[in-house]
Amino acid sequence: MATAKLPKALFGFIFTKVSCFAFSGKDNGFGTSYVWAGSLESGLQIASQHQKPVMVIIHKSWCTACKNLKPKFADSAEIQSLSKHFVMVNLIDNEEPKSNTFAPDGTYIPRILFMSPKGQVDHDIYNVDGSSQHKYFYSRPEQIAKSMKRVIEKYKIQYTICVYLA
Repeated sequence: MATAKLPKALFGFIFTKVSCFAFSGKDNGFGTSYVWAGSLESGLQIASQHQKPVMVIIHKSWCTACKNLKPKFADSAEIQSLSKHFVMVNLIDNEEPKSNTFAPDGTYIPRILFMSPKGQVDHDIYNVDGSSQHKYFYSRPEQIAKSMKRVIEKYKIQYTICVYLA
């Protein structure tokens, strides 16, 4: 009986390890304390596998508002703590998706969008303390954390933990 469980446990262990390797994205200035998905595609795949929502940051290397947000985001203990409940994706410059889905109210930057574990942009989650014309623009960590908490509450998901082996 114990031998019947061993292959299943080994498969689950290997599958978890392999799927976690997609978390090898660059921080692009948003902080090395975060676990970043390597791309939007890998982030969506991980979200689906682990039933986690996705946080997508769209920014440009030349953008002053983006440059101002990066150190605040990187140093936010609250965002770091909440980030364990998300698949984190940041897309810089030409990595920005061309689809209008990722520009629901314009192409301004930075934009932070939240996606369901099934990969749908959630238009209900936006910066409620921000501009009604630029709903997905965030300039302060408190604003981001507030939206992250709303996402966690909305999806109430059981989270799996990715384990890395040395």
